[in-house]
Amino acid sequence: MSIEQLQPASQQQASVYLPYIQGSKRNFLPYAISLYQKGVLEGQRKIEASDNIPFVATWNVASLPSDLTRCRIQFDGDAELSYELMMASFEFISYLIELMDNYKRHRVTDFSQAFYRKLLRVDE
Repeated sequence: MSIEQLQPASQQQASVYLPYIQGSKRNFLPYAISLYQKGVLEGQRKIEASDNIPFVATWNVASLPSDLTRCRIQFDGDAELSYELMMASFEFISYLIELMDNYKRHRVTDFSQAFYRKLLRVDE
C-alpha cells in the first residue's frame, strides 16, 4: 500500500494524539495514525551521490500515545543491517508525520534525519 492510498483515521482516534502534535503537523495526523495502525512500511533511504537503499520498517501498534512502540528497520533485505528502537507511540507518530511531509515534497518514502540519529543512537 502506498502513502497516497491511506484513508485517514477517525477524528476520535486523532483527538487522542492532538495534545502531543503541534501546529501544521496536525494536518497529517489522521493519515499518520492510519499508517501507524498498519504496522509496516517499505521505503528507501536516500543516500547522497549513490543509489537509495530499500528498507522495511515494522512496529507494534500501541493503544495509547504514551505506550511504547518497538520499531525494527531492516535495510536492503540484510539481517545484519537491522536496527531497533523503542519510543512512545506519540513520538513515533510524529516521525511518521515527518515521513509523510517528506513524501509529499520529494516523493520518496524515507524517515527524517532526526529519526535516523535516534535509531543509530548518534546523540547518546
